[in-house]
Amino acid sequence: MAAFSFEFFPPKTDEQRAQLDQTAAQLLAWHPDYVSVTFGAGGSTLSYTAETAQHLKQTHGLKVAPHLSCMGGSRAEIAALLDQYRTAGFRRIVALRGDLPSGMASPGDFRYAAELVRFIREHAGDQFHIEVAAYPETHPQAENAHADLRNFKAKVDAGANGAITQYFFNPDAYFRFVDDVRKLGVNVPVVPGIMPIANYSQLQRFSDMCGAEIPRWIGKRMQAHGDDAASIRALGAEVVAQLCRRLLDGGAPGLHFYTLNRVRATRAVLEQLD
Repeated sequence: MAAFSFEFFPPKTDEQRAQLDQTAAQLLAWHPDYVSVTFGAGGSTLSYTAETAQHLKQTHGLKVAPHLSCMGGSRAEIAALLDQYRTAGFRRIVALRGDLPSGMASPGDFRYAAELVRFIREHAGDQFHIEVAAYPETHPQAENAHADLRNFKAKVDAGANGAITQYFFNPDAYFRFVDDVRKLGVNVPVVPGIMPIANYSQLQRFSDMCGAEIPRWIGKRMQAHGDDAASIRALGAEVVAQLCRRLLDGGAPGLHFYTLNRVRATRAVLEQLD
């Protein structure tokens, strides 16, 4: 049976906190393997990440994987955060390079995620199961696809246990990526990251920023529905559910949903998969 996991971001207002609680409570029905909580650029949500992770663990009984970014952080700061997470009972970390916030001059003591993974292993041994990022359509800042594959292998060689991909809508890109890393001797699970389609114009903006390609046929079918929000949501759920089935039938070890703290689009996809 495939493992499901869900990604949340730390809420900052009472309204956002209520929305997150509602989303987490409803998604419990799909028995997630764990949920992750994102980390703000340069640690801007440092306290929020820890607080949100603890809340989800205590209130909803979820296994939680806090994200940890190395951009802008010192070795001492990251070591202290790892100790805090270990004491709180977290056993999974999503280790990322992250982005350097505008106006911050120093990237911190680590430049790459592989260096962060190596430090986690040096500091905490095998206390944490470490997930890292993977990019089936190539990281937008990579020199080329081969360099990106080498960078991914470096993260695994440093001690990563598994990977979560950037979202994508072309399953062949995922299968090709997995084949390529297997040829490099990388055998850790690579879990597809899934972006449910709740708001197509918002998805277009996200995709332009992170380098995820939306196939032309999806855009054209979305345009055909004009301003009919219900039809767009129904089409989005159908398209993403078909993608998920193709991935699972092809051997993907699970699915990681980028929920954006909203339940409707993710639930619509999961209901179709059921």
